[in-house]
Amino acid sequence: MTALDTGTVPTSSVTRAEPEQQRLLSQPPAVWAIAFAAMVAFMGIGLVGPILPTVAADLDATPVQTSLLFTSYLAVTASAMFFTSWLSTRIGTRAVMILGLAVIALAAIGCALSTNVGELIGFRAVWGLGNALFLSTALASIVSASGGRSEHAVVFYEAALGVGLAVGPLLGGLLGQIGWFAPFWGTASLFAVGVAALLVLVRDRGLAAQRSSVSAPFRAFADRGLLAISVVAFLYNAGFFVTLSYTPYALELPAVGIGLVMMGFGIGLAIAGVLIAPRLTRRYSVVWVLFWFLVAFAATHVAAALSAGSRPLLVVCVVLLGIEIGAVNTILTEAAMEATTLPRAVASSAYSGFRFFGGAIGAPVGTALAVFGVGAPYAAAAVSAALGAALLFALRHLVVRADHTADLSERTTAEDLTLGEA
Repeated sequence: MTALDTGTVPTSSVTRAEPEQQRLLSQPPAVWAIAFAAMVAFMGIGLVGPILPTVAADLDATPVQTSLLFTSYLAVTASAMFFTSWLSTRIGTRAVMILGLAVIALAAIGCALSTNVGELIGFRAVWGLGNALFLSTALASIVSASGGRSEHAVVFYEAALGVGLAVGPLLGGLLGQIGWFAPFWGTASLFAVGVAALLVLVRDRGLAAQRSSVSAPFRAFADRGLLAISVVAFLYNAGFFVTLSYTPYALELPAVGIGLVMMGFGIGLAIAGVLIAPRLTRRYSVVWVLFWFLVAFAATHVAAALSAGSRPLLVVCVVLLGIEIGAVNTILTEAAMEATTLPRAVASSAYSGFRFFGGAIGAPVGTALAVFGVGAPYAAAAVSAALGAALLFALRHLVVRADHTADLSERTTAEDLTLGEA
């Protein structure tokens, strides 16, 4: 009987070196500089949510049009992700990160100066390009700067994601009281600080020993394990971004109220991604833990669809969704990197690009379904997540390698690990 059959991993996968856990927070300044920049990048995702109703009112836009602030951003991010490994192996991860942050800062200024929703959508697309450049190389740079194992880098990355998605909505809500444009000015300032921190504290150019070809991420989908986990991530991300893009309307709260609720969402995400998911995957099968969290993710969306008319119940569902998203993000990241024997840079470009397209499609489609009832978008997200869980169950034999991450993690090196998240 295999580990997958029993729902547990081999004993060798359970054991972790205590000194490495103790060193997790004892990192050089370069690691913290990259983590700060990553947190700011994720703040840029969350700050838009609380101001969506204000943007719609002030710029005479519909909810579907404002959801395109996510779609343009995610579509460009997804498309660019397929080429970031090629670029980073030529100019180095440090240069790509700094270029990405600079592009985002300029895009944020453009958003703040926009006079109509079309311009705002366009600058968010530019933001997506910068996002792809930065996020696709941030984890690789953290690994390189820390000299740690890949799972430690994932924890740092997910911590930045959680804090960013917790602080971003609150910042967006508070600054949104001044005007919908104010959060963009605040974010541009933070990105400028991030660029300065990387220039001063990150000295390693991050040049790869071997260059990646432009076609490598596309050819990577010939690996059935990577393709399977990428399709699961696509379906999951579609539901994830329904939550982000539609919830501000469903809550029917002022910007600060939306920001506080989404802050709770982000705190739950951070706790689950950093504390809960790693402990579960050390003890149980990665595939089965991921499966049951996807089932819970679908079930919570069903509950949100049924309780959309009750604000207190909906708030509870949103916070629960944050916990589930934090766990799924972390587990998917680990599973995608371990389900294939491909170089990490290539696998990451392919997987990240594919999954972001799920969010690009899910945000406007899910929001548009609100015409059928206030709970319809959440019901659609539930269906998407359930399909992802069913697909994972059906194809679990293709991703069985993900259940041996402790044995395989020694293969991961700082030079070939690249990951984009959202």
